Amino acid sequence: MSKSIQDYIVKSQQKEWIPLTEKGIDYKGVFIKSLKYDNDNQRSTTILLKFQAGEQYPYHNHPAGEEVFVLEGSCIIEGATLNTGDYLYTPPNFRHSVKSETGCILLFVVPEEVEIL
Repeated sequence: MSKSIQDYIVKSQQKEWIPLTEKGIDYKGVFIKSLKYDNDNQRSTTILLKFQAGEQYPYHNHPAGEEVFVLEGSCIIEGATLNTGDYLYTPPNFRHSVKSETGCILLFVVPEEVEIL
């Protein structure tokens, strides 16, 4: 049976924010909505991340790079402030942390799993 376009649409407004937990670590104040899930690798590759004010994600590496688009609020990555509407591409093996003093919602495209350093 063939799929229709409806099978590929994600209604993000209808999804609940889930606390971000990776490898048993609960990142308090950081929440996720998966938009695209890779069944072969058992991980989300396109996600929405929501940071509450003052929260952060630890120093980490992106083996295959990443793309970040700020949908709401602002965040700081390697000393650079990204505001609503800003886009960032980080090349493979770019290491950094992320924090948000104001709170934010980010669209992330992450082809390979993040490595916490």
